[in-house]
Amino acid sequence: MSTVIPQGNALKNAIAWVSEKRKAQPDLNVKKLANEACLQFDLSPKDSEFLLRFVKENSNTPL
Repeated sequence: MSTVIPQGNALKNAIAWVSEKRKAQPDLNVKKLANEACLQFDLSPKDSEFLLRFVKENSNTPL
């Protein structure tokens, strides 16, 4: 299965930010992190949906 690579820098930065937060604190709620990233990086609704889907699919912990 291949992963689609996002085109926007804001989305790339949001994914990197969520990844770093998850490495530092693996028990953090990924849905909450994704929502915080959406606000912090001013993501569009489309990018916000992508980010949430991405973190859900790549999370080993329940939401």
